[in-house]
Amino acid sequence: MYEIGSALLVFVLLLIGTGTGVVVRPLLPEEHKAHETVQLIQLVIGMLVTFAALVLGLMTASAKTAFDTVGNDFRTYSADLIQLNATLREYGADANEVRQLLRAYTAAAIASTWPTEAHPPGDYYPKDIPVENNTDKLEDTRLGDMLNLAGQKLRQMSAPDTFHQRLLDRSIEQFETIMQARWKLIEEAHSTISQPFFKTLTFWLFVIFLSFGLIAPRNALALVTITLGALSIASAVYVIVDLDTPFTGPIVISSQPMRDALEHLNR
Repeated sequence: MYEIGSALLVFVLLLIGTGTGVVVRPLLPEEHKAHETVQLIQLVIGMLVTFAALVLGLMTASAKTAFDTVGNDFRTYSADLIQLNATLREYGADANEVRQLLRAYTAAAIASTWPTEAHPPGDYYPKDIPVENNTDKLEDTRLGDMLNLAGQKLRQMSAPDTFHQRLLDRSIEQFETIMQARWKLIEEAHSTISQPFFKTLTFWLFVIFLSFGLIAPRNALALVTITLGALSIASAVYVIVDLDTPFTGPIVISSQPMRDALEHLNR
């Protein structure tokens, strides 16, 4: 809803700006409607349009880069879980408890992060964890507690020989890598759009459409064209905000890497 709200707010503000220009134009003195004045307004509009187009392009590229980064980090995170599970499976039956905790954590993380998708089957993981996939928080603290418990169990294990000690040391290193990747993903769930910067861009767009209302001819085609322009910019804002919130909205990070990891953990 945050994405829709942002786009709708921009669209309404642009229409208000246009309507203000249309209403104010007949009230202006005749010297303000002179050809030289209109030319000056067009020059200023051209400058603002250039700035606004440049900023929108940069914001789109930045949001897309951030979205792709989170997607790549999730694939890496899933691969780390698979590698740790493979090491623990090689260790033997003594590591089964840790593997079960990792399995339950992965299933609960999938259900909590992608609540609109099908939950993993089975009753081996908690299903009462609230949805936390918003712009401020990626997962509930109980999921972190599950992962921390797996780490505690792992460090409490005693290797019977040199071979198992090497596997245990490797498992602990892989677990530390997973914890670092997890915190990186949690931080990346936050929105990166600067609100003062976004408000400044919105103000520029408002001024542009206010100017459109001042100089546009009074006919239906001109008003429809301006409305379509406002709708196009609002849709661009929607895409930017949606990409910047990779776990909400229609455009979200794929859950398939985590589901692939869970499939390996179930073996």
